[in-house]
Amino acid sequence: MDVLVVDHPLARSRLTAMRDLNNDSGAFRAALHELTTMLVYEAARAFAVETFTVTTPVAPAEGTRLANPPLIVPVLRAGLGMADSALALLPESSMGFVGLARDEHTFEPRAYMESLPADLSGQPVLVLDPMLATGGSLLHCCQLLVDRGCTDIIVCCVLSAPEGIERLRASGLPLRLVTASVDQGLNDKRYIVPGLGDAGDRQFGGMRRF
Repeated sequence: MDVLVVDHPLARSRLTAMRDLNNDSGAFRAALHELTTMLVYEAARAFAVETFTVTTPVAPAEGTRLANPPLIVPVLRAGLGMADSALALLPESSMGFVGLARDEHTFEPRAYMESLPADLSGQPVLVLDPMLATGGSLLHCCQLLVDRGCTDIIVCCVLSAPEGIERLRASGLPLRLVTASVDQGLNDKRYIVPGLGDAGDRQFGGMRRF
């Protein structure tokens, strides 16, 4: 599994704003929106393109467009904060949704919604989730996509833990990962350290310490 860490000064500054517990939900959402734009921009380098002729006010020119725009799949609820940024860069794309909740005792995902096309054969998919911690939720989501015939999945995460990366890699699923940081690991509650807390709570209200 290819892993791309977007190590850019602007990406690091937005990530810093997201980590800072003194920033409120509005500042967190704004930083997430901007950082998602950077992550999706880098992820899009792998997309297939086709050329066509476009007429400028002066003369014909060669134009470029995506040959096969991806399906965008935010993992609810935290992935919602990344959806608008991705769709703004990829307006020709459609969107599906997967809703997952983590059992606080087993730390394993529980699906409560799947809104996806029945057949994803030949369709690239861009999965959005701010956090790759244990990897359970993202692995569950990506397996749903593969079960529908998808063979090309790019996962965009703000933060990733080594444990989650290895779990995705060991799955053998057709994945690529784009992330802004690989943090040191997980604590005993399976949250990323140093991390940024719970991305859903930080966006939509609430602040827990871990």
